[in-house]
Amino acid sequence: MNATIYKIVPQSLWREAEASGYFAGSPVDLADGYIHFSTREQAAETAAKHFVGQSDLLLAAIDTAALAGRLKYEPSRGGALFPHLYEKLDLRAVKWVQPLPLGPDGRHIFPPLED
Repeated sequence: MNATIYKIVPQSLWREAEASGYFAGSPVDLADGYIHFSTREQAAETAAKHFVGQSDLLLAAIDTAALAGRLKYEPSRGGALFPHLYEKLDLRAVKWVQPLPLGPDGRHIFPPLED
């Protein structure tokens, strides 16, 4: 579906992932049994709904081709299909990671996103 998907993650969790070479998930991911991702169109709404007011976040862009069909798109908010991964994320699938700062209005400022 999408060539690139996104993960919003606290910087401390991501640094742990970098040390191990994989991202096992945030506490919500671990509780649900899969890693939650967002498409370009879903990322800002995800930030507003689940990360409001949080600073020290990172945005990771993930190459879906590197996941070789292991990604599942499943209904979530309002029936929209969200990408989920039912295993640890190998960091070799990560295209880039950038800070996700808060703007003066309290909303996160996203870098340009690709599909």
